[in-house]
Amino acid sequence: MKNSARTAVFLRFLAAVALAALAVPGVAEARGARSPGVYDGVWNVTFATTRGTCSSGYSVPFTVAGGRVSSAGGGRVSGSVSRAGGVAVQVSVGASHAAGGGRLAGNSGAGSWRGVISGDNCSGTWQATRS
Repeated sequence: MKNSARTAVFLRFLAAVALAALAVPGVAEARGARSPGVYDGVWNVTFATTRGTCSSGYSVPFTVAGGRVSSAGGGRVSGSVSRAGGVAVQVSVGASHAAGGGRLAGNSGAGSWRGVISGDNCSGTWQATRS
Protein backbone atom coordinates (compact mmCIF):
# COMPACT_ATOMS: atom_id res chain seq x y z
CA MET A 1 0.00 0.00 0.00
CA LYS A 2 1.39 3.46 -0.93
CA ASN A 3 2.27 5.90 1.85
CA SER A 4 -0.56 8.27 0.92
CA ALA A 5 -3.08 5.40 1.00
CA ARG A 6 -1.82 4.19 4.41
CA THR A 7 -1.97 7.74 5.74
CA ALA A 8 -5.50 8.16 4.42
CA VAL A 9 -6.58 4.92 6.12
CA PHE A 10 -5.00 6.06 9.42
CA LEU A 11 -6.66 9.50 9.26
CA ARG A 12 -10.07 8.01 8.39
CA PHE A 13 -9.72 5.62 11.32
CA LEU A 14 -8.79 8.56 13.57
CA ALA A 15 -11.90 10.44 12.38
CA ALA A 16 -14.07 7.38 13.13
CA VAL A 17 -12.59 7.13 16.65
CA ALA A 18 -13.31 10.81 17.30
CA LEU A 19 -16.87 10.45 15.98
CA ALA A 20 -17.42 7.42 18.22
CA ALA A 21 -16.38 9.49 21.21
CA LEU A 22 -18.96 12.13 20.31
CA ALA A 23 -21.70 9.50 20.05
CA VAL A 24 -21.14 8.05 23.53
CA PRO A 25 -23.07 10.11 26.09
CA GLY A 26 -21.40 10.72 29.42
CA VAL A 27 -17.86 9.69 28.43
CA ALA A 28 -16.36 12.73 30.14
CA GLU A 29 -18.56 12.29 33.21
CA ALA A 30 -17.60 8.62 33.52
CA ARG A 31 -13.94 9.61 33.57
CA GLY A 32 -14.43 12.20 36.31
CA ALA A 33 -14.45 15.35 34.19
CA ARG A 34 -13.45 18.60 35.79
CA SER A 35 -15.76 21.58 36.03
CA PRO A 36 -16.89 23.10 32.71
CA GLY A 37 -14.23 25.09 30.91
CA VAL A 38 -14.43 28.08 28.63
CA TYR A 39 -13.25 25.91 25.70
CA ASP A 40 -15.71 23.03 26.22
CA GLY A 41 -17.55 21.86 23.12
CA VAL A 42 -17.03 20.16 19.79
CA TRP A 43 -14.08 21.44 17.76
CA ASN A 44 -13.55 20.67 14.06
CA VAL A 45 -9.79 20.35 13.51
CA THR A 46 -8.26 20.45 10.01
CA PHE A 47 -4.74 19.06 9.57
CA ALA A 48 -2.20 20.15 6.93
CA THR A 49 1.10 18.38 6.28
CA THR A 50 4.08 20.67 5.70
CA ARG A 51 6.88 18.09 6.00
CA GLY A 52 6.77 14.42 4.97
CA THR A 53 4.54 12.37 2.69
CA CYS A 54 1.44 12.10 4.93
CA SER A 55 -1.90 13.10 3.42
CA SER A 56 -3.22 16.57 4.14
CA GLY A 57 -6.55 18.36 4.47
CA TYR A 58 -8.44 15.96 6.75
CA SER A 59 -10.93 17.38 9.26
CA VAL A 60 -11.60 15.57 12.52
CA PRO A 61 -14.06 16.55 15.30
CA PHE A 62 -12.76 16.49 18.88
CA THR A 63 -14.59 17.17 22.12
CA VAL A 64 -13.22 19.30 24.95
CA ALA A 65 -14.90 18.74 28.34
CA GLY A 66 -13.64 20.25 31.56
CA GLY A 67 -10.38 21.19 29.89
CA ARG A 68 -9.69 17.60 28.78
CA VAL A 69 -9.55 16.14 25.29
CA SER A 70 -10.42 12.45 25.15
CA SER A 71 -11.79 9.72 22.90
CA ALA A 72 -13.28 6.26 23.08
CA GLY A 73 -12.70 3.37 20.70
CA GLY A 74 -9.72 1.66 19.09
CA GLY A 75 -7.41 4.67 19.03
CA ARG A 76 -6.24 6.80 21.92
CA VAL A 77 -6.69 10.55 22.04
CA SER A 78 -5.72 12.42 25.18
CA GLY A 79 -4.75 15.92 26.07
CA SER A 80 -5.70 19.11 27.76
CA VAL A 81 -6.64 22.72 27.19
CA SER A 82 -5.45 25.23 29.81
CA ARG A 83 -7.58 28.12 31.05
CA ALA A 84 -5.43 30.40 28.89
CA GLY A 85 -6.19 28.26 25.81
CA GLY A 86 -2.92 26.34 25.52
CA VAL A 87 -3.46 22.95 23.86
CA ALA A 88 -1.43 19.74 24.21
CA VAL A 89 -2.77 16.54 22.57
CA GLN A 90 -1.41 13.04 21.89
CA VAL A 91 -2.98 10.60 19.41
CA SER A 92 -2.08 6.96 18.81
CA VAL A 93 -3.59 4.25 16.64
CA GLY A 94 -1.60 1.04 16.43
CA ALA A 95 2.02 1.89 15.62
CA SER A 96 1.09 5.38 14.36
CA HIS A 97 1.29 8.28 16.79
CA ALA A 98 1.31 12.05 16.77
CA ALA A 99 1.44 14.96 19.19
CA GLY A 100 0.33 18.52 18.75
CA GLY A 101 0.20 21.81 20.53
CA GLY A 102 -1.10 25.28 20.01
CA ARG A 103 -3.64 27.74 21.30
CA LEU A 104 -7.41 28.24 21.30
CA ALA A 105 -8.98 31.69 21.58
CA GLY A 106 -12.72 32.27 21.45
CA ASN A 107 -14.10 29.88 18.82
CA SER A 108 -10.93 29.23 16.83
CA GLY A 109 -7.41 27.98 17.28
CA ALA A 110 -4.22 26.94 15.54
CA GLY A 111 -1.00 25.09 16.17
CA SER A 112 1.40 22.45 14.93
CA TRP A 113 1.69 18.67 15.02
CA ARG A 114 4.42 16.06 14.54
CA GLY A 115 4.29 12.29 14.34
CA VAL A 116 5.08 8.95 12.77
CA ILE A 117 2.16 7.77 10.63
CA SER A 118 2.43 4.39 8.93
CA GLY A 119 6.20 4.58 9.37
CA ASP A 120 6.56 8.06 7.83
CA ASN A 121 7.88 11.02 9.84
CA CYS A 122 5.57 13.95 9.19
CA SER A 123 4.73 17.31 10.66
CA GLY A 124 2.43 20.18 9.91
CA THR A 125 -0.13 22.62 11.18
CA TRP A 126 -3.71 22.45 12.40
CA GLN A 127 -6.59 24.91 12.56
CA ALA A 128 -9.71 24.50 14.67
CA THR A 129 -13.17 26.03 14.88
CA ARG A 130 -15.80 25.38 17.53
CA SER A 131 -19.19 24.16 16.32
